[in-house]
Amino acid sequence: MTQTRQGGWFSRTLQRLTADDQTIDAEELRAGTAIAGCEAVSACRKGAVVTVTGRLKSVVYTPRETVPTLEAELFDGSGSVTLVWLGRRRIPGIEPGRTLTAHGRFASFDGRQVIYNPRYELSAG
Repeated sequence: MTQTRQGGWFSRTLQRLTADDQTIDAEELRAGTAIAGCEAVSACRKGAVVTVTGRLKSVVYTPRETVPTLEAELFDGSGSVTLVWLGRRRIPGIEPGRTLTAHGRFASFDGRQVIYNPRYELSAG
């Protein structure tokens, strides 16, 4: 039988000192999600209306035959969701590295987790 126990201050400090930058960044983003009172992307279920927060990893304009789309990958430390704005070529402030909170219906398309035309709020800084 394996027992997991919460380490003390020294153990947590040693773990942070030896962790890579991506791991530390993911932990900080997960903590920010909890503080903001938002759902973790990994806990969101298809069809649910959710509010998620995180950092934009990439922003891509995808010209389509019928409707152009702007797609942004939002990472919250637990997972990623693609925010898709239909009919948009650019949205001021939507750029890689920005932190934002998005609200909309969680869906799945082509094996990806997506939120179409989400309401959003850019975070300061």
